[in-house]
Amino acid sequence: MANDVLLQHLDYLLALATERHFGRAAARCHVSQPTLSVAIRRLERELGIVIVQRGHRFEGFTEEGRRVVAWAQRIVAERDDMLADIDRMRGRLTVTARLGAIPTAVPASPFVTAEFLQRNPAASVRIEALSSREIARRLADFEIDGGLTYLDDEAPPGTKLVEMYREQYVLVAPADHPLMGESKVAWSDAATLELCVLTPTMRNRRILDANMAAEGVNFRPAVEADSVDALYAHVANSQRATIASTAWLPQLGVPPGFVARPMVQHGPRPAIGLVVLDRAPASIVAAALVEVAADIDLGARIDGVWAQMSGRAGR
Repeated sequence: MANDVLLQHLDYLLALATERHFGRAAARCHVSQPTLSVAIRRLERELGIVIVQRGHRFEGFTEEGRRVVAWAQRIVAERDDMLADIDRMRGRLTVTARLGAIPTAVPASPFVTAEFLQRNPAASVRIEALSSREIARRLADFEIDGGLTYLDDEAPPGTKLVEMYREQYVLVAPADHPLMGESKVAWSDAATLELCVLTPTMRNRRILDANMAAEGVNFRPAVEADSVDALYAHVANSQRATIASTAWLPQLGVPPGFVARPMVQHGPRPAIGLVVLDRAPASIVAAALVEVAADIDLGARIDGVWAQMSGRAGR
């Protein structure tokens, strides 16, 4: 077996694993499709195995190919960590921190990214809205550096967890609705409204369903969406309502003519925080994210905004 496998060829392989299409993988790497195809064939020749199942188009990886992809993910991650460590020794990070966030945590993510960029002004951040399961998969595949997600039984194994805040739920509905005169709103009462909520694949929705079930309700929402922005778009300028996390309020507030009232709490408030791979040596970028998550006291900021909003509404 030859020893001149190039890291660039591994980059091409990982792009193909992500895109599962030669043309899109080549575009992702800013090379022509023939260049990428030749590089993959050279990698196969150097390793002495078939990596890619080929027909008229990409058809997947062989068993050996899947193992090579797994090793390539580790090797490239270590390469990136080495470069980040060199940056740190020079007194700055110039990397792009890759952060995944569940939709319900996206509105709170600017607190994290703003502090990270203030501490690392030469760095950048790429944030993607992902499901909790996709965050777990992409962490394991070294495709993201950290995730903002629920810290419960569905938290991915082999990770380090930093709790950042706990969700408190509020009903956001037109101010003139009779329910909005209550100090706390029962889930069974909220179920009578035209509710806009996240889709059943989202952990937040499953939490809402459990709270409804605790009061004997099996509700049917008027609108289901896969993002918080979409929920707000369907609530604004309508008579519909949504059950929001107070973590949404610092960035999104409430639509004009609407107010927010706390929901009855059943059980402990769900915890949301940062998850990173627990490995040695630790990723430089992940370690920087952990420092931010541990320092900013996001829960106090969110609770403070909610206290101000609820105080104004009560006057």
